[in-house]
Amino acid sequence: MAVFVNTFFEERVEQLFSLAEVVRKAFDAAGLEYRVVGGLAAYLYVEEREPDAGRLTKDIDILVRREDLAAIARAVEPFRLHYRHAAGLDMLVQADQPSGRRAVHMILVDEKALGGYGEIRGIPLVPLLDLVRMKLSSFRLKDQTHLKDMEEAGLITPEIEAALGPVHRERLLDLRTRE
Repeated sequence: MAVFVNTFFEERVEQLFSLAEVVRKAFDAAGLEYRVVGGLAAYLYVEEREPDAGRLTKDIDILVRREDLAAIARAVEPFRLHYRHAAGLDMLVQADQPSGRRAVHMILVDEKALGGYGEIRGIPLVPLLDLVRMKLSSFRLKDQTHLKDMEEAGLITPEIEAALGPVHRERLLDLRTRE
């Protein structure tokens, strides 16, 4: 009996984690801080709780300090990443795959926003509560999907819900009442 394996998915996961590892090495070598947010953070939190339940993302979103941009641009060059500012976005693209769709997108924050963090697979993540707040603030279809995944994995606990503001709680309730 033949066994079929989704090698495309496996390869894509490996590519994503390889890129995340390159980012970690470059930032560590330069003593720079960052936090992973967005789809990769949601994927990691869900996968840690409920293996094989996470949805893969195409890119990596990270929080970085605005004042670190020049240092980041210098730090990533030896790692075959290039800083690019296009269409109002700051990103790091791979030398051999310069597409913005599979890039590391940088979200600029102030000093305080890079406070505490969790870590999964050696990747520094924004705390779960902050990720839930971000997803509820953006509330695009993909954010709603990530929120549903986190909810189904049991990550949106009563404690997380209690820490949300009224607008976020209302959006979460709206999401829960949909089919």
